[in-house]
Formats: sequence, C-alpha cells, structure tokens
Amino acid sequence: MCLPAAPIINGRGLMVTFDRRKFLGASIASIAAALSTGAFARTFARTSGRPKLDDPDKPKSVLGRFEPTVESLMTYQTPEWFRDAKFGIWAHWGPQAVPRQGDWYARFMYVPGHPHYDYHVKNYGHPSEFGYKDLIPLWTADKFDPDALMKKYAAAGAKYFVSMGVHHDNFDLWNSRHHRWNAAAMGPKRDIVGAWKKAARRRGLRFGVSEHLGASYCWWYPNHLYDQFWPKLGIGYDGADPHYQDLYHDNRDQPFRNTPGSWYTSNHDYQLKWYKRIRDLVDNYQPDLLYSDGGLPFGVIGRSLVADLYNSSIARSGKLEAVYNCKDSGSGEFHKEWAVQDVERGVLKGINPLPWQTDTSNADWFFNENYGYKTTDDVVTMLADIVSKNGNLLLNVVLHADGSLPPESEQLLADLTAWMAVNADAIHGTRPWKIHGEGPTEAAAGMFKEKVAYTARDIRFTTKGDRLFATTLGEPAGNVAIASLAKGNPYDGRAVQHVRLLGHRGAMAFRQTGQALVIDAPATLPTRHASVFEISFA
Repeated sequence: MCLPAAPIINGRGLMVTFDRRKFLGASIASIAAALSTGAFARTFARTSGRPKLDDPDKPKSVLGRFEPTVESLMTYQTPEWFRDAKFGIWAHWGPQAVPRQGDWYARFMYVPGHPHYDYHVKNYGHPSEFGYKDLIPLWTADKFDPDALMKKYAAAGAKYFVSMGVHHDNFDLWNSRHHRWNAAAMGPKRDIVGAWKKAARRRGLRFGVSEHLGASYCWWYPNHLYDQFWPKLGIGYDGADPHYQDLYHDNRDQPFRNTPGSWYTSNHDYQLKWYKRIRDLVDNYQPDLLYSDGGLPFGVIGRSLVADLYNSSIARSGKLEAVYNCKDSGSGEFHKEWAVQDVERGVLKGINPLPWQTDTSNADWFFNENYGYKTTDDVVTMLADIVSKNGNLLLNVVLHADGSLPPESEQLLADLTAWMAVNADAIHGTRPWKIHGEGPTEAAAGMFKEKVAYTARDIRFTTKGDRLFATTLGEPAGNVAIASLAKGNPYDGRAVQHVRLLGHRGAMAFRQTGQALVIDAPATLPTRHASVFEISFA
C-alpha cells in the first residue's frame, strides 16, 4: 500500500512533510531531535528501516507484528486470560501513603490553601525546608510481606495483580536503570515491583504494572513556586533547587490545567525520558498488563511503547498475551480497539462489545485516615454489574505506608474470600448474556460516577457454556422474580429446567409464568451481599 507524505508542524512553527514509512522506521531520538531543530525532512530522508542504536542506554524497538501506527495497532485482540480473569487487585502504593492524607499529596503539599499544604507545614515544616524529597526516606515499608498479601488477594478471587510502577511523584518503585529516585536505592531500599511480581507468579496470578509518569511533568509544576504571603513570601520551594531537578523536573512554564490536552507535556526531552523509563520497566519485569493513567501519552512515542509491549509478548509466549489499559479522558490518544478501555471509578452502559475495565479503590487511592471505605456490598455488586457488561474490575486495596493492611481492607478481603468460595463460578471465565441485567437500579455511565444503591430486585446475568447465572445485587427474601426469563421472553425460548442457588444444598422451587421466572429463595442464604442462581434450560 502506498503511504503518502503527510504534513507536520515542527518546533519552529514551520510546516514540513515526511514519508510515513521512513518516519515509522526512525528512532525516537531522531524524531525528537528533528522536531526540535526543524531538520525533520533532512533527518528522515537519511533514515530507513529500524536503526541500530549504539548507545546501550537507548532501548531498541522490538521487531514484530506491530508497528507504532494506529492502523497496525488496530489489529490487536484482547487475550483470553484477561477476558476470563474478571477481577484484579492493585497496590496503588508508595511514599505518598506516609502522611496518611490520601491521593496527590506530592502535588498539594506545594499548594497553599489546600489541606495537604496545611498538614505538611504543621507536621513536617515548610516545603522550602522539608520537601517531598525529604518525605521519601520515611517510606520504609518495614512490614511489607508480598507473599502473605498475595495469598490473601488470590483467596479473595483476584486473577491478576497490578503493582504501582511510578506515580505522578516521579519516584520509581523498581530498580530503575535511568532514574536515581527509586525504591531500590532509597526509602525501603527494595525492588518493590520485583517483589510483587515474584509473589504474584508464585500464586499463579497474572502480573501488571501501572505508570502515571506521563502526566508528572505538568502535574508537579507547583513544587517550583513559592508562598505569596508572609513570613516566607517569595522563598522558593525545594522543587526550585536545581540539585533536585531530576526528581522535580525542569518545568518552569507548563502548569497542569483542567483543560483537554493539558495532562501531558509537549516537552520532547521529557517524552523521551518517559519512553526510556517505562521501557526499562516493561523490559525488566515483562508484565502481562501495562496501565497508563490517562490516554496514551505522546503520540508516536507512546505508540512505539505499546507496539514494543505487544511484540515482546509475542516473542516470549508465541502469541499475544499483553494488555495495555488507558482512558478515554480527553488527554493523550485513545482507540478502544487497540487499548483496553479503563474507566476510573465508574462503569460503561450496557454490554460493551469489547472487553474493558473499571479501576477503583476501596477507599482513597493512597491511605487516608480521613477517608471512608467501600463496604463489601459495594464491591461485590459493582463487580457483578461490571462483569455482566463484559468488563473487569481492578480494585486497589489500600495499604498503610508500612505495607500492612488497615482493618477495613483486611475485612474486605476476608468477606470477598467467603463470597468467592461459593460464587466465583458466576464471575471467572464467564461471558455476557443477551442483556446485562434487569431491575430498578442502574449505575450512571462514565468516570467518577460509582455511587449507586442496588437492591435484591436488581439482577445481573453472566453465562458459561450453556449455564446462565443470575446474581441478585442484594440479599433476597421470599420470592425472586426474573422478568427477563418469563415464558415467551425474547432472549431464550427454551423452558427453564433446573434452578440451583450456589452454595445451597437443597432443591429450589421455581415456576416460569408469563410474567417472570419466580424462584422461592430459602430462609437462610449461603452467602451475604449477593446471591447467585444457576439456571439450566430444557
């Protein structure tokens, strides 16, 4: 197929053209250099194929089926392991857990008027004297036992586990080749990602990593500022000290704003640093899943990373087993065909034709002593709703800074263990039915809309082979009426032959009328939170 030349605006605002084939074969370093100098056309006229890079610190593109183009990546298909898994647990964990004040502490400790700033000044000192760099040594993770935690996660029904790789705080949780601010060198002085991976593999869980680094350059802009008031008017925060530029970035002119496109920087040097560090994470820990917090960052640079992730997976496994998660968030690039869509703290409407994922937390993202917790009812009913719509749930189970579980997280895992021991057959390995469910309650579609109060009249459906599972999003009392299975329903014309309540040994009385399939629920239910009826047809 002939690929025509296409226009692009270079770093000096001039329009140039390039040949797509030469562009896609070029090194990322040459792309950035050409864009910044205006020598774009001349650079790519000299470049053909995949270049050999002499610098051992520069990651080489992984040759294979995928190229860093939308057209090539569109051939992606989600692997069956992810479609079968349905439930994963995430450790959204790092130095920001130390103050016990919750998410985005590293940013807001530099924003006067925010509670994090007030807390920091009161408990640690002014951010010109005690900054985030000084908080990192306090994260010692001295009670971190990944094997003990993973045993609980697996028992609670998780089929994959995701480790924080790097948050917006620019602190790598692995033994990073390209960044001195990492957990193996300081803080816990331990390869956190590596420890999580070993524990996950020992329990037979798929392993993933999350990266939030793309947004860090703009997100952390406030650390370069200063108070606008006495007694420290005009005294720069520690982020302005050039000695710590590799932690705090060199950003002086690109603040994060809540507008489309502001999540990611246009600074090409930073984009290349992002690529090198995340490639280091991917190459050394070979995750089954990579999550980006936002859309895919940085255009062809980001697509190159995804292509390398997919090609590496094929090279190792003989087939594509990798999953890339990102968000349709308005920043970065998003195509639901080649990235599994992630919906933060929310769900999609109805059955999505492609697999997708909700990511949420049982409380704040980092431990917050002032934040409430989801109940087990909240988590179980959210899981059942998501799975009925062809989705997965990735749940952060909050950890203390030392690596131990708060009592609320312990209780949630114990409750999920009991529920999954009975009802996992309706979750793992299932597929959606003709409709996702019925009932008076439906969650609003979209991110940050997860609050919903389901009832026992809300039913969600999943299938496995010829079996249909109907999960009540509440604890039923008396009769359970499923209107979608009435005689003459448009979804399955066969007569209901058998009904079983998972975990219940006795026979279930039922009748199929013109209005509903009516099931007589027992006085004592086998599990709390939600009940699952397995339905077979003649």
